[in-house]
This record gives sequence, C-alpha cells and structure tokens, in this order.
Amino acid sequence: MSGVKKTRRRGYTRLSPKHQVTIPADAVAEAGLAVGDELRVEIDRAGRIVMSRPQDADRRLRVLDETRGRFTGVWEAGELDRLRDEWR
Repeated sequence: MSGVKKTRRRGYTRLSPKHQVTIPADAVAEAGLAVGDELRVEIDRAGRIVMSRPQDADRRLRVLDETRGRFTGVWEAGELDRLRDEWR
C-alpha cells in the first residue's frame, strides 16, 4: 500500500521532505510563468506564503544582456585557470 499515491484535490499541493512544492499546472499557466522564471517568496500578515514575479526581473535581465561581453581582454589567456589552480 506504500506505493499507492494519495489522490490530490485540484489546486492543492504538498510539501515534500526536501521542502519543495509543485505548483499546479493551471496556476502556472494562469500566472503566465515559464521554466526558469524567478519567483519572490514572502509571508504576508496572515501567515500565507505568497509567490510573485519580481517587478525588476525584466530590467535585471536587460542589464545582463547589455553588459555581456564587455570585459573581454581583461584577463590574459589562461590567467583565470592559474588563479583557480591556486585555490585548490
């Protein structure tokens, strides 16, 4: 009987032993979320867990895209590998 899954009510989830939850697919679709989206987790005054998409997430991604590749030529070839070898 231990291999039998318990039926879940629609819109509900359970906390796993690793403190993970699965967000129901309907909720993910309605919120317009996609794989890899960052979510902010907060506790409200009523003790509810509230997950939301950070408002500045798009701005941060745009800044990363704009600065990508700006530091080429700062390090000589192999210099970072030598530094990493020192840490080991």
